[in-house]
Amino acid sequence: MRRAAALSSAGALIAGTLISGAIAAPTATADNRHHGTSVTHGVRIAAERAARQGIDWQDCPAEWALPKPVQCGWVTVPLDYSRPNGRQIKLAVDRAVSTGTRAERQGALVYNPGGPGGSGMRFPLRLTTKNPVWADAAKAYDFVGFDPRGVGRSTPISCVDPQEYAKAPKLDPVPDSEADKRAQRKLAAEYAQGCQERSGWMLPQMHTPNTARDLDVIRAALGERKLNYVGVSYGTYLGAVYATLFPTHVRRMVFDSAVDPSRDKIWYEVNLDQDVAFEGRLRDWMVWVAENDATFHIGATADEVAAQWDRLRATAKKQPVGGVVGPAELVTYFQGAAYYDSTWVGIATTWSKYLAGDSADLIANAGPDMADTAGNISDENGNAVYTAVECADAPWPTDWRTWNRDNTRLHRDYPFLTWANAWMNLPCATWPTKRQEPTNVRTGKGLPPVLIAQSTRDAATPYEGALELHKRLKGSRLITERDAGSHGITNLVNPCLNDRVRNYLVDGVLDSRDVTCAPHATPKP
Repeated sequence: MRRAAALSSAGALIAGTLISGAIAAPTATADNRHHGTSVTHGVRIAAERAARQGIDWQDCPAEWALPKPVQCGWVTVPLDYSRPNGRQIKLAVDRAVSTGTRAERQGALVYNPGGPGGSGMRFPLRLTTKNPVWADAAKAYDFVGFDPRGVGRSTPISCVDPQEYAKAPKLDPVPDSEADKRAQRKLAAEYAQGCQERSGWMLPQMHTPNTARDLDVIRAALGERKLNYVGVSYGTYLGAVYATLFPTHVRRMVFDSAVDPSRDKIWYEVNLDQDVAFEGRLRDWMVWVAENDATFHIGATADEVAAQWDRLRATAKKQPVGGVVGPAELVTYFQGAAYYDSTWVGIATTWSKYLAGDSADLIANAGPDMADTAGNISDENGNAVYTAVECADAPWPTDWRTWNRDNTRLHRDYPFLTWANAWMNLPCATWPTKRQEPTNVRTGKGLPPVLIAQSTRDAATPYEGALELHKRLKGSRLITERDAGSHGITNLVNPCLNDRVRNYLVDGVLDSRDVTCAPHATPKP
């Protein structure tokens, strides 16, 4: 929710020996057609071309910070699949070769971390750093990451100068007046226009169905007849769209922390649902902070901790901390506690230091780093892709009265994130390019059973989304982590969950029924 000559030759050989199996006709569906030209045919042309070319695996460029033995390469895809021989764009991919024997190897495992706008290029490091959660999967699969179209090194898009984007403090997301709302509406419209001016040539093709088609071309370039895939957060929606468009191309799929794929939820309603869930998960964290008051000295009850939050926010509104950390920056920073349990100790410690008179950590963690130009470019790019994809994927309300009504209502009971989330998505109200109709995610003929993993208290992708995806993908199995809320749970240590993900990916085995697991360990101060 934000790369060796000898090995290169071996990679080309593997692609060549598997090339006959890499070409599979895409399933023809209504979602796979575009302004009178068969997008299905365009995908087939692109996949055949990619299978012939393979991937020229090389050491990764030093500036990509992906040390050996990770290898990097490129896959070329059409900008517009209805014109497969028209303008082409390049997608960055990387891999770490499986650690197992030839007999143990099952192919490539492709990963998307979410976003939209997230890069998957660090996924192979789970293999090279010997992450124990993934040790058995690492014997079976090459771990493959990629930057989706528009992201990172894959023909990146931009909507505003990254240094301007990084500047702080930003306007308080909670409006005090109609004038405040007008100011935010103006900023949102200007942002949408900036996207058009800086990246307009890409915007009409920046949507999830195209990224799913890119994923199928990557599959072919890897020499794989069928796709093995792990998607987290938005990556579950990408996977669900892929499974709908290409059901016969799926081998194994893990959906971790699922977006609700309902057509009437993508994406406006999904974001409203988040506002409710974030309030609840932030409260979970505040309960934990209060239980550890002997360490943090913030408040002995959750209500006391919440009151401290209100005071911190009010103080920063009146005078931003260090001149750069106002309410907007605080919401962004503290939002991490609702996303990931792994941040709980760090955020509480930073807050505790601030209350004790030391604001350095809060400024460093919540404020901008104007010297980190590379980081600012990455952050701005991630936000641009997030906006472009969500705005293009589906219709959005264009009448401000709808946004004002819905967010005013929600803010009364769920004030932490509601208005901040609204302003982040408001560029979609004035988006300059055509919107897609959302893909009707469903079980196509030939789709094998898939695995869904979800915690019940997840804020970014509320639990109901996993239930909806489970219902739509017939034969799927759902692993529920009860009384837990970290976002993205397949990389956490929880044997009940880890063993089942391993059994599915490595052995193709699913439980005969859905499973509920106890929560993973709560962080300790």
